[in-house]
Amino acid sequence: MVESLFSVLPIVIIVFILCLYISPMQPDLLLTFLVGAMMLIIGMGLFSLGAEQSMTPIGNQIGTALTRTKNLPLILAVSFLLGFAITIAEPDLQVLAQTVPHISNTVLLITVGAGVGFFMSVCMLRILTGMRLRLLLIFFYAIIFLLAFFADKNFLGIAFDSGGVTTGPMTVPFILALGLGVSNVRSDKNAEADSFGLVALCSIGPVLAVLILGFFYKDNAAVADLSTASYGTTTDIGYAFLHAIPHYLKETAIAMLPIIVIFFLFQFTLLHLDSRNLGKIMIGLLYTYIGLVLFLTGVNIGFSALGAELGAALSSGKSVWWLVPLAMAIGWFIISAEPAVAVLEKQIETVSAGAIPGRVIKRSLSIAIALAMGLSMIRVLTGISLFWFLIPGYTTALILTFFVPDIYTAIAFDSGGVASGPMTATFMLQFFMGASIALGGNVLQDAFGVVALVAMMPLVSIQLVGLFYERKQKRTKETTVVYGDYDIVELWEGEHAK
Repeated sequence: MVESLFSVLPIVIIVFILCLYISPMQPDLLLTFLVGAMMLIIGMGLFSLGAEQSMTPIGNQIGTALTRTKNLPLILAVSFLLGFAITIAEPDLQVLAQTVPHISNTVLLITVGAGVGFFMSVCMLRILTGMRLRLLLIFFYAIIFLLAFFADKNFLGIAFDSGGVTTGPMTVPFILALGLGVSNVRSDKNAEADSFGLVALCSIGPVLAVLILGFFYKDNAAVADLSTASYGTTTDIGYAFLHAIPHYLKETAIAMLPIIVIFFLFQFTLLHLDSRNLGKIMIGLLYTYIGLVLFLTGVNIGFSALGAELGAALSSGKSVWWLVPLAMAIGWFIISAEPAVAVLEKQIETVSAGAIPGRVIKRSLSIAIALAMGLSMIRVLTGISLFWFLIPGYTTALILTFFVPDIYTAIAFDSGGVASGPMTATFMLQFFMGASIALGGNVLQDAFGVVALVAMMPLVSIQLVGLFYERKQKRTKETTVVYGDYDIVELWEGEHAK
């Protein structure tokens, strides 16, 4: 719960400062935002606790049990179903699906789920065969950008945003645990390294799937509607939240049902967990369910409305370029407080045997996300195509893979999912959409894409950090060590010489 509080608190403080001193908002809208923030904090806390207690062990147990069957068609088929099921329940994706105006929620969810499911199978095949991650990344990103040149421009930003939001608090723990469970069966020295990179590959699936959808899906006449409700009294605000909860109770139950069914099929056939472990997982699933309901209710009723209104209000002045440093400041504080960043810091410190300090990782991510937010606001203000940022960014990231050890490449591409956390998909996307509408821009082409840039920038920053410290470590090894007069090693050597 504390991690959720510190994740949401910076954006709440920034919004309060903006609303009180720079761009006044209606009191009912600000109060709704506060109630939504409280629900978001509680929901994310319960959700994170539940996902750790249920999704992680489910993924690990199923991954290990699947691999021991040594049945490749079964492994690939179940991996597809698991990837599909876990993606449908991802809260960040559900928020994005409800935001996209010209694609049906169900169609987008199924498309993205299918993309993740396919690449879950690719991930399992890679772990079992030991294929190089670099080659897969280059191959699939080449296909992505080839398709992107011919795809509908209204689908471009949404496609890349879909890749960022799928790697959220539900999907990442499950995918990592599933990969670790599969790699545990292997005994070679590369097994642990190959368990990284799953998030990177699964992020590719939604991008490809939505780009392909753009060639066939023609129901794109709708436009973004950011109209907000007005609440006369505090009672009206309370009723708005209460009326939304039953809707999200139903939606969340439908979203989580497939993964629960798959788990119980494995429980009765391969796992046979004892009642104590099974009880822990069931309690975890309950926490996950309640947390997800509170999260979605708080976001859609409280956060989205104020984000859009604030973006529109701040863009109505004569000088709008100050929004670029403002967006960068918000990006800096959002990623600094993101709970998943702490997990990434520990992961890299472990892999590098402490050679890369955690604070360096946090600082590099803060710079990367601040730049991503600034570039996103420049796109809103100028209408520059997303291509002008994605092509140089991904080209640089892929070139760096030839100079950086594979483990750092895998962690860097995984970190894109860490950076594009709940605040980016919920508040910031709405903020950019409101600014785009106020400036008379094309929301689909100018506002969507912020999650894509946030997910892309760490690919470069983490690899650069890895490259710097790898070279620094090599230089240290090549340097001749001079011992002091009172060094124990020197005294031992002198005694040994006698």
